[in-house]
Amino acid sequence: MVYSLLFIGIGFIGMEISGAVIHKYLMHGVFWNIHKTHHMRQTGIFEKNDLFSLFFGGIAILLIVVGMDGYDFRFWTGWGMSLYGISYFLLHDLLIHRRMKLFKGPQSGYLAAMIRAHRAHHAHNQKHNAVSFGLFIVPFRFLKAKKRR
Repeated sequence: MVYSLLFIGIGFIGMEISGAVIHKYLMHGVFWNIHKTHHMRQTGIFEKNDLFSLFFGGIAILLIVVGMDGYDFRFWTGWGMSLYGISYFLLHDLLIHRRMKLFKGPQSGYLAAMIRAHRAHHAHNQKHNAVSFGLFIVPFRFLKAKKRR
């Protein structure tokens, strides 16, 4: 049990850390032509940027399938990555970007800080000069800031 929880945590936290690095240096770098669709006004439910989710989801599924023989660390890491992907979809796509109007934005607390940080990331909608590349790791300045009225 502890073994499985450890690797679920590694998969989840690993996705946040590697995702922030990939976002900053690759998505806002050589893959900007794909990622910029996320920074533009939405015209439909899908955008080219969703290809990144398919890529990471594919890796998670591969780890789960390969690790099923004995339920080793790959299996549990894949589940941690999958839990991150589900959390990312719920928080980023549904709560922050409201790709489907299911949730109202929180007015205070950690989730409100997460939204403020992400809005700061999109403030310029350009390849350079963006801030806050992770989702769950929220810079302190957004945690202590109050929502403007």
